[in-house]
Amino acid sequence: MLSLPNLLTLSRILAVPILVFLLWRPAPWDYAITFVLYCLVGITDYFDGYLARAQGRISRLGQFLDPIADKIMVAAVLVMLISSRKANPVPEIASLHIIPALVILLREIIVSGLREFLAELRVGLPVSALAKWKTTFQMVALGALILGGAMPDYPWVHLTGIVSLWLAAALTLATGYDYLRIGLKHMD
Repeated sequence: MLSLPNLLTLSRILAVPILVFLLWRPAPWDYAITFVLYCLVGITDYFDGYLARAQGRISRLGQFLDPIADKIMVAAVLVMLISSRKANPVPEIASLHIIPALVILLREIIVSGLREFLAELRVGLPVSALAKWKTTFQMVALGALILGGAMPDYPWVHLTGIVSLWLAAALTLATGYDYLRIGLKHMD
């Protein structure tokens, strides 16, 4: 049950409190350390699935934990970045970026509920190619926003994070609509 892929997934879950701690009252070094940890977490996200498939060790535990690990990490980092006014010295602009973060968080809750509902009906909701792009932009956004805190003299890093966050939110709306449309076909 605790295969290497599952241990990698668990390590992502255990990394979340460390990420939160580092982003709590961040200094530039905290952002740099957080960025390195965030990259390691991203690498384990890739390798846990790759190893599970390559070794033929796809387990129910892994299928259960993998999306949870992704969602709690994204939610925790988004909340911590939003709560940090250091990430953007202009509060009005920082407040505006709560919108894509909320879109991303709310979509995750809705799609999780939809998956749970459809699972009871034995209907799968496969991940679409567009959803994979959403995840890519989301991960780039969070990484760039963290790195931007470590590199305040390079505003383009922060800007890359903000643009990627808004692109992720747009794709989040599109994929959320697609999933909801599919799910509504199975409702009375």
